[in-house]
Amino acid sequence: METTTRPALWPWISTLARLGLAAVWLVAGATKVGDLAESARAVHAYQLMSYDAAKVVGGIQPFLEIALGLLLLIGLSTRLTAGISAVLLLIFIAGIAWAWGKGLRIDCGCFSSGGELGAGRNTQYGLDIVRDLGFLALSGILLWRPRSRFSVDGALMGESS
Repeated sequence: METTTRPALWPWISTLARLGLAAVWLVAGATKVGDLAESARAVHAYQLMSYDAAKVVGGIQPFLEIALGLLLLIGLSTRLTAGISAVLLLIFIAGIAWAWGKGLRIDCGCFSSGGELGAGRNTQYGLDIVRDLGFLALSGILLWRPRSRFSVDGALMGESS
């Protein structure tokens, strides 16, 4: 039996998930958008595609991350944005697992310029994957319960904040 207070918490939980994931995407995109060539080199370090393909992916990725962050920040198309976020995070997790399995020594480039690790620096693939699984959980919350406080979605649906 559910109490009346428990359903009232979900919009707040979803709000925290939405704003937390927005911050993740905005910071990740902002760290890359200033140097798209470096972003391309970070993508290429995974050795999954040609440098020309990595230039395209590295050039698009920061803008996609910022767009997802902005959509989540204002709460517009929250479920769709959470779904795209989940797919992107699964791709990132698979990429990190690939690099780990291949024995590559790279920085994932999630919140940095990425690329080959310098001497004396160790990989942190396990922590990177766990962190991204946490972000994936935030996406899952928003896929399951996209209604949140202070969102454009709510305003368009006539819901009060």
